[in-house]
Amino acid sequence: MLFRRRREHARAVAREAARTGFTAVDRRSPLAEAAKALLRKAFPDHWSFLLGELALYSLVVLLLTGTWLTLFFEPGTKDVLYDGGYVPLQGLHMSAAYSSTLHITFDIRGGLLIRQMHHWAALVFMAAISVHMLRIFFTGSFRRPREFNWAIGVSLFFLSMLEGFCGYSLPDDLLSGTGLRTANTIVMSIPVVGTYLAYLLWDGTFPGHLLNNRLYILHVLFVPGALIALVTVHLLLVVYLKHTQWSSPGRTNHNVVGQPMFPHFIAKSTGLFLMVFAAVATLGAVAQINPVWNYGPYRADVVSTGAQPDWYVGFLEGALRLMPRWEMPVAGHTIMWNVLLPAVVLPGVLALVLIGYPGFERWITGDRGEYHLCDRPRDQPTRTALGVAAVVAYAVLLAAGGNDVTAFSFRLSVNTLTWVFTAGFFVLPVLAFLLTKRLCLALQSHELRLLTEGEETGQVTQRVHGALEPGHRPLAADRLYRFLVRDLPPLAPAPEADAPRRTRLRAALNRWYFRRRVSLTASPDQRRHVEEALAQPERKTP
Repeated sequence: MLFRRRREHARAVAREAARTGFTAVDRRSPLAEAAKALLRKAFPDHWSFLLGELALYSLVVLLLTGTWLTLFFEPGTKDVLYDGGYVPLQGLHMSAAYSSTLHITFDIRGGLLIRQMHHWAALVFMAAISVHMLRIFFTGSFRRPREFNWAIGVSLFFLSMLEGFCGYSLPDDLLSGTGLRTANTIVMSIPVVGTYLAYLLWDGTFPGHLLNNRLYILHVLFVPGALIALVTVHLLLVVYLKHTQWSSPGRTNHNVVGQPMFPHFIAKSTGLFLMVFAAVATLGAVAQINPVWNYGPYRADVVSTGAQPDWYVGFLEGALRLMPRWEMPVAGHTIMWNVLLPAVVLPGVLALVLIGYPGFERWITGDRGEYHLCDRPRDQPTRTALGVAAVVAYAVLLAAGGNDVTAFSFRLSVNTLTWVFTAGFFVLPVLAFLLTKRLCLALQSHELRLLTEGEETGQVTQRVHGALEPGHRPLAADRLYRFLVRDLPPLAPAPEADAPRRTRLRAALNRWYFRRRVSLTASPDQRRHVEEALAQPERKTP
């Protein structure tokens, strides 16, 4: 009885202290109000919205495993004599970074598992970011008011590529050293300043002695800090701007229908995190990746065969392999177009196109409204076709990055395969664009037929004169809603003959972009419901 009273008294004191502390904080900051609004925030329930969470939780696994690895990894190119647990390399001279990697792998319990989990989490993270960006693009979720958040997402993608390259290069094995030699050539290809920049980064001529230490600082401090900061801003903007949602009965452009953050979303999100962690741990345990002990230590006069980077930068490797050997002397400087265009200009143009695309689409539509309903890809055939064409071009470059391995495996000519990939890079995206756009229009035509005739029941009736006709029934309310609620911008009027060139270009792009569409029939009552669903949200005036 005495101990029970003491426990109850301790609990009462703890509750009172917690209540007092919360009251003191809440009086000085909007803690309770913000927590209440956040916990009651609605999240739409659709699997495609989990792609961003996959990226977030794989980043958490990356941070956890990376923190553990920093406790044992020693960067630097200081020459050491290896005497660790991997017998085939004992007695060899190698860098401290490579020796440290072998030490983590073979001499520390669980080291190989954590190393491979870290690498697999990086691949999952990049894959989740890429697919999440595709989902945002194809559904039009980058439109106003989310243009800035889209730019943050694009920046996260390229920062993650830099982070992956730094981590990939840290072990200083023969494979990563070959990648650093390629990076050195890329930096030197920049006109005028390239040689000076390479000298500063590598602290002299390649391979230098300080780059490994600098990559380590970038990999464990600067880039992760930038990633965490951008992810935080990205999530805050998602909460502030509210989530996009798919059109469905009850869902409009000025509301969000979904489950509250607590307890439904938190429970589901926690389960997803545990699944991601378990999947990465399973991959790290059973799927070997980056066996640095097979490559050996890096030597500047040796190049690894079958050297390909991780898939997310494989398109740069493919572009380098497909580019002809074009060089041009200008004012005493040699411009290496064969390296500059595929490895410097291509990613720069890609970044500018991705960041600037929302502004481009807003310019050709002339619309300044807000959009909170997701577009179905078939309702925007030109945008969808452009996205598919870009994915196909990326896939061709990625395949070209392994042309030597493909040629060796299938006993083909590398030169012939390179010409095939070069032709495919210019032809396949165009074919993909035409096919995708035609497919989107065909799906719209199919929906028009369903609206006019109804969906088939599977029953066939025979008329008196012998004709067989399939039975039809009206569409369900949710399918009818999805078909009709689509936000299509109006076509720009034809410009006058003396209109400025900018206006005529804008009108031409508008017609090319939005002219091909299938008009769906709707009754006046249905048209009124569609207008209510697509009405612009009311903005609170200060």
